[in-house]
Amino acid sequence: MPLLLHIDTATEQASVCISREEQILGLISSQEQKNHAGFVQLAIQQLLADNGCTIQELDAIAVTAGPGSYTGLRVGLATAKGISYALQKPLILVNTLEVMARAVIRDLQEQGIRSASNTLLCPMIDARRMEVFTALYSLDLTEIWAPQAMILENGCFSDLLANQPVIFSGSGHTKLKELVDSPNASYSHTLHNAADLAIPALAAYHSGQFANLAYSEPLYVKEFFDPLKKG
Repeated sequence: MPLLLHIDTATEQASVCISREEQILGLISSQEQKNHAGFVQLAIQQLLADNGCTIQELDAIAVTAGPGSYTGLRVGLATAKGISYALQKPLILVNTLEVMARAVIRDLQEQGIRSASNTLLCPMIDARRMEVFTALYSLDLTEIWAPQAMILENGCFSDLLANQPVIFSGSGHTKLKELVDSPNASYSHTLHNAADLAIPALAAYHSGQFANLAYSEPLYVKEFFDPLKKG
């Protein structure tokens, strides 16, 4: 049964988790968005110590690769790649928006809520002003819209909401509430964490879907602006 380390620093909350097969062995979270870099290494050490594991016992490292905070994504991926390289263990990249959608499904199941079969999940990450990073999934996590940057405006999602219910979640959904007036729109305040990587990471591990360690990059969705880079 594989022992996996999961790292999530893509959004406001950072967390690390270890799992064996589908069992979550431990989770540590931090709400200090500006301290992701300082949090993640110490949290990994504490998590392994708390569970009597050594870092050499890990079978693979999974990380949310984006979209999300540019700085947060670089912190998480650099940490995951460093551990993978040092241990010569596989690296698994998981899409942040899919992880967020999984968290909403988890929350619905824990509350015993059954949604209509045609319900869609729309996680959103605040990208400043009226822009969000978003995607669209069915309840079985089939991707309907690929991850993308979107400018929210009056009437957006109206065609979609005319035909089926949509659950919006994530830090960007509060902007949308002011623009959408539909009985088919509902809003979830569910927060994802690194434990929500466990199922997709395990599936990737068993199917051998590993990232190329040398060429793996964050999924920024939109071009990253570097003020130090001159064209």
